[in-house]
Amino acid sequence: MIATLNKTSTEVLSESCHRYDTQIHRRTTRTVMVGDVSIGSDHPVRVQSMINEDTLDIEGATSGIRRLHEAGCEIVRLTVPSLAHAKAVGEIKSLLESTYQSVPLVADVHHNGMKIALEVANHVEKVRINPGLFVFERPDPNRKEFSKEEIKSIGETIKERFEPLVKLLRDQNKALRIGVNHGSLAERMLFRYGDTPIGMVESAMEFIRICDSLDYHNIVISMKASRAPVMLAAYRLMADTMDKEGFNYPLHLGVTEAGDGDYGRIKSTAGIATLLSEGIGDTIRVSLTEAPEKEIPVCYSILQAVGLRKTMVEYISCPSCGRTLFNLEEVVKKVREATSHLTGLDIAVMGCIVNGPGEMADADYGYVGKGPGVIALYRGREEIKKVPEEEGVNALIGLIKEDGKWIKPS
Repeated sequence: MIATLNKTSTEVLSESCHRYDTQIHRRTTRTVMVGDVSIGSDHPVRVQSMINEDTLDIEGATSGIRRLHEAGCEIVRLTVPSLAHAKAVGEIKSLLESTYQSVPLVADVHHNGMKIALEVANHVEKVRINPGLFVFERPDPNRKEFSKEEIKSIGETIKERFEPLVKLLRDQNKALRIGVNHGSLAERMLFRYGDTPIGMVESAMEFIRICDSLDYHNIVISMKASRAPVMLAAYRLMADTMDKEGFNYPLHLGVTEAGDGDYGRIKSTAGIATLLSEGIGDTIRVSLTEAPEKEIPVCYSILQAVGLRKTMVEYISCPSCGRTLFNLEEVVKKVREATSHLTGLDIAVMGCIVNGPGEMADADYGYVGKGPGVIALYRGREEIKKVPEEEGVNALIGLIKEDGKWIKPS
């Protein structure tokens, strides 16, 4: 209290402004290249997804990758559960490049997958491993504890099996995702830390330290959980732990197994958007029980909502009230249908003059109810003209065209 009293009002105001800064200050990370796509704090937050076709289905998998990429997915993952699948990825890569274009691919490798990982690493830009399953032993229900000797022995086995992959990726300048899942922690981690964010972080750090000892740093980390609070705690702790130990690796965000429909989208947004707003996260995936390409619009909507990527029109509209002078829901729909193909604009549709100009002050264009049957069009804060309601949408389009910001719908 005394310290506060000794400060000038300017100093107190300056501190308050900093505390409530609306700009996102991203955690500083190194750049990791996945093919020609860069991940890290100096680059846009990247959008990822995963095909659901069997990788042995060469044509089907290639089509799935293409659909995702055309929908805006920048990095595509595919599952590689066997050596045959790993070899099939090479054929997929060739078919993709001969019939479409090169797309950065990530191979998902799980149980005891060293041979698989070494084969598939030759065909993809990034390999994802799960520390809890990389050296996988079936849990012993009768086990009461792990001795220090057992823990040391397992650690040595992990390093021995992991080193060849790390060296191959390092020498080929390819990327690795160390992807920890809350639901698949190794048995010794569960015994020591429980099914907790601490156990998730320690699981990742064990593999990070091995990579560091081999001078390999082209790494991205993920800490996924199916419950947003667990996911949030794990990523925050992971970021803090890495920063304290001098590891500035990018983070891949996601709420795994989020489900479908509105709830799946809300659940994913609760986790991903919260962390992005805190400056944590460099690439994201929304995991829905739906066609993979349906995940992409959700990713871009999250990024636009928190102000990290602007890929569509930002619509600002009031919830309507007794002062509203037209059918707001219907007009918003008409405005959206006419302008949704544009990018980088903020368009406000407000029901009345009471809140309209103030609430939409940051918009590029405004469509405001001025009186019964009359619409006022704004450019920024300036009222440009009044038109009859039935001419409102066309007049708005005309204003955008005057400013040279209109493009024809494809």
